[in-house]
Amino acid sequence: MAGLMAALGISGAAAQTTDTSCYVTGGGTLEICRGGEAEGVFFTPRACESAGSVQLVRTTPATGPLQAVYQAETPLAAPKSRRGETEACAPRRATEALDGGSIRSGAMPEQLATAMPPTQGRLWEMARTVARSQERRRRGGRGRAEAPPAPVPVEEGIAARHPMTVAGRAWGGDAYSYVFFLAAVPTESGQRHALLQARTLDFTRFDIRSRSLDGIAWTPFGEGRAEGRAQERAEGRSRRGRRSRAQAAADAPGPSAVLDETGAPVLGNCAGQGLDRTDLVGAISVVDQVYHYYYTDVLPSDCGAPMASRRMGLYLRTSRDLTADRVWSAPRTIAEPLPAQSLMRVAKARDMDRWVVAYRCNRPANTMDGPVADICVQYSADLAPGSLAGLTWFSDPQAIMRSTAYLGLRSGGDGSGRFGRSQHFWMTDRYGNLATPTSYQAKAGFLTWLDRVAPGPGGANGSSVFGRPVYWATWSVRPVAAK
Repeated sequence: MAGLMAALGISGAAAQTTDTSCYVTGGGTLEICRGGEAEGVFFTPRACESAGSVQLVRTTPATGPLQAVYQAETPLAAPKSRRGETEACAPRRATEALDGGSIRSGAMPEQLATAMPPTQGRLWEMARTVARSQERRRRGGRGRAEAPPAPVPVEEGIAARHPMTVAGRAWGGDAYSYVFFLAAVPTESGQRHALLQARTLDFTRFDIRSRSLDGIAWTPFGEGRAEGRAQERAEGRSRRGRRSRAQAAADAPGPSAVLDETGAPVLGNCAGQGLDRTDLVGAISVVDQVYHYYYTDVLPSDCGAPMASRRMGLYLRTSRDLTADRVWSAPRTIAEPLPAQSLMRVAKARDMDRWVVAYRCNRPANTMDGPVADICVQYSADLAPGSLAGLTWFSDPQAIMRSTAYLGLRSGGDGSGRFGRSQHFWMTDRYGNLATPTSYQAKAGFLTWLDRVAPGPGGANGSSVFGRPVYWATWSVRPVAAK
């Protein structure tokens, strides 16, 4: 136990515990014990589908329907099938540059909190011209290719990943909920993550934050698509019809990155490659009518380092009004350096004036295949952001991401001790603060995560997001017994 106390930076009798399966957190006043927690499969997508970063949101103050909001696959064009045939669902892998993901949502009754509800794609990548031209190149020699349509300028908005959901200023009459998500946008130094924003009243229809000559504009996602399809049928496949549709799309305001108090767009610090990056990924929590956006990002000093070795930092931005022209404050550094690909979610703890953070980590002991992936949870001593800075996140060497503050999750894996714990999130109230289903009222939190190495449909166990199950688990926290 002395080693555990030292690893967490805690000393004194208040940090003692007789249960070696427990670890101390919260400035030495709380402990979390492993084992005995409920776990299970939350959702297993089909081989052509994916799910991750699943946030469950209680949208009303009391018990009632929940909303599941999560990252999914980019929708493909619906295949044409004869009457009576089922929809094709061929296995899929993330190989396309534009397969950047989508956001899906759906309502679920409170008593079914551990079963994914029927959901639909709500937001997805918007660079349709590029996608169409790539499809023509793939078709290649099958008949004469059509002349490409006029290019449609896309200001920003390739992909829709890592959604973070929070209610608006209900105390000020704002009835909307807001979903912040990430898109990869081109810059002079390469592709960087940008923070985009959508709003909704019912989690079915969404407006995208855009900019016009008059300032902020909220554009319904998919506006004009039905009209466009009707126009296409009326005009056939004429060049004139294609020009009309391209011009209409060009005239619509494109999605724009959210601005901070300096007027700069909220972008990741560094350019990167690939789709599974954690820059700007985090969570939003409301405390005292102030929005707290905690997220990880690459340290600016490491932008020139190889992707696999770029160290991260935990940052905080705040806001009092999500509808303002300049939403977020400038970033404040909370903790650095953190290992490459760190992913942290921070929220106000349930029924406590503390922050709780769940982050990607490895257990101290190895198996034959190396470190065992897990998720770590720690509590701060109070709600001061600086109290998070005082936490000891990992043991040395930090790059291996070992920690004694792991939950000891059991679900998932490939049967040989290999686990994939990625894209974790949790259940919140409408203000992004921790909540639990009514069936787990005594628990401190309800966690979801994706396991890429667990067998998918048909028993396949290759590393892929498609068809991989999402799991859930609870955890409990209690005061350290006085000695």
